[in-house]
Amino acid sequence: MLAALLLARGKVVSDERLISLLWGWNPPKTVNAQIYTYISRLRKRLGAEVEFIRRQPGYLLDVRDARVDVAEFDRLGRCGGTALEEGRHMEAAQTLREALALWSGGALANVTPQLAQAYVPQLEEAWATVLEQRIEADLALGMHQELIAELTGLVAAYPVRERLRAHLMTALYRCGRQADALHVYYEGRQVLSDELGIDPSSTLTDAYQAVLNGDLDASPQREADVQPVVRTGAPVSLPPALPDFVGRKELLKNLCGLLRPADDRIGHAPSRRFLVVGMGGVGKTALALQAAHDMREAFPDGQIYVNLCDADGEPKETKEILVALLRALGERPDACRESQDDLVRLFRAATFGKRVLVFLDNAVGDLQLEPLLPNTAEPTVLITGRTRIASVAEANTLVVNPMDDVDAFLLLSKVAGDRRISGTSGETEKIIAHCAGLPLALRIVGTRLAARPQWSASRLVARLSNPRTTLDELHVGDLDVRRSLYLSVNRLPSEIRDFLCHLAPTGRGAVSPEEIAARLRMPVESAERMMEALVDVGLLNVTGVDHKERLLYRLHDLLYLLAAEIVEETPAALHLTPLPRSWSRAVTMLAASPVRLPRLGQPSGVCQ
Repeated sequence: MLAALLLARGKVVSDERLISLLWGWNPPKTVNAQIYTYISRLRKRLGAEVEFIRRQPGYLLDVRDARVDVAEFDRLGRCGGTALEEGRHMEAAQTLREALALWSGGALANVTPQLAQAYVPQLEEAWATVLEQRIEADLALGMHQELIAELTGLVAAYPVRERLRAHLMTALYRCGRQADALHVYYEGRQVLSDELGIDPSSTLTDAYQAVLNGDLDASPQREADVQPVVRTGAPVSLPPALPDFVGRKELLKNLCGLLRPADDRIGHAPSRRFLVVGMGGVGKTALALQAAHDMREAFPDGQIYVNLCDADGEPKETKEILVALLRALGERPDACRESQDDLVRLFRAATFGKRVLVFLDNAVGDLQLEPLLPNTAEPTVLITGRTRIASVAEANTLVVNPMDDVDAFLLLSKVAGDRRISGTSGETEKIIAHCAGLPLALRIVGTRLAARPQWSASRLVARLSNPRTTLDELHVGDLDVRRSLYLSVNRLPSEIRDFLCHLAPTGRGAVSPEEIAARLRMPVESAERMMEALVDVGLLNVTGVDHKERLLYRLHDLLYLLAAEIVEETPAALHLTPLPRSWSRAVTMLAASPVRLPRLGQPSGVCQ
């Protein structure tokens, strides 16, 4: 169970997948109870350093700051492979050796046959690839004499791996053993014919021709002789702006005004850090990219971009981000030898005094940003994120809200095409209403309409009208509203996430903290504190005041649907039970302490 969850790399493993990996085609009748028991035992054994999360349709394991050998192997393998491609052979060889040193025997010893069958082949292939790359780096460093014995054993163990055989031919030739190199080729050709019925690929035939022609340099170029790549011109690594960007005229004007060079602005603030903030799918990155492209002339020293999160929403390692930024600036950092502090110094030196735009997309907090900020006034930093950042002044923060109906209509028409929208004003209004002003949702339904000319707008309206399946319809290709919103929800502390789920049954209307406190039987101060925490991360909006001058809060319609789904999938023990009175004390503790509190419904001495 532990191996299956770790190998999922932070993704949900469904119950069906777990059953298949643990028991194959013959699971016991008590399979669900056994899975629950295994998870409970793992929680006790591993403690609070990691978290096992129940998320439909299965479980995921959040390892937090723990290091997992297979993940570290992949990271070092990528670093070493990149260094090899860029001609940094000494760095590549050392890094790839560190990756291989993480292996001690075969992968996944003592797991079920089903789990081994599913994962061992890909792990062994990754190991073999890294090994081949390390040998290639060693050959480039002139270590052909030392490699012959190792390669001879490897070719005997893996006779059909042509890259290893080609490396052995190269090493033999450079040691003056041309006949032996040709014999290795003939032997390999015979093995491939006998065992697989195929001829050698270009990997092996190219090495053969090089031996015949004498093209394999017996004195390979040492790393010290490799000339660094010289780059000219200002670096520009921005992604392209959306070709169908429409609307947002006032926001775009304001953002371009902020990005205008400081000496061209009247009454400018000294800070050159600007934040574009809003809920998932609201179009923050599209707006920021458009402004960056529009203001390109204001940054003669270049514009560089980096996404601070992986595709699954997890924040990237700071060192990885710094390396990407430095390479975009034309530097060649030693990613695997230099410390994070060294990389920070290099980045700040590379941006010192330059009028360059640093675009940091999908920021998650101040701690992540602090090492990525230049230390002089000339560079401009443009940040997008789902939550406000303390290091960016409020005057330099733009809040992106859902589109109004006019802009929503323009975007839908642009994506779907005027012909698909014309003559369907009633249905179009309903589609826009179901998308609730979220550009991501509008882009998805527009794409679906454009790709399905046989669909009428009324057909799509009918599919969107069922609240239980609306989010299913808001998905096309890699665009998925549910996933975008869930990334924000998933980052919440568990107690705030559970509070959000308790808001779902209150309906789509605006509510005050007093009303929520009464329904959930908790102090008003606690309810207001939790609601403000949701406002800070863009998941709850303040819509006004009621007749008693109390603030009113409202969930976005699509977020309401997601919260309702989570409530429905929550285990019975957590399913909308009234919040315990002692929980209000826990909320007070949360405000005063960074200690992570248990999820609602789970007994704990802290909450007692």
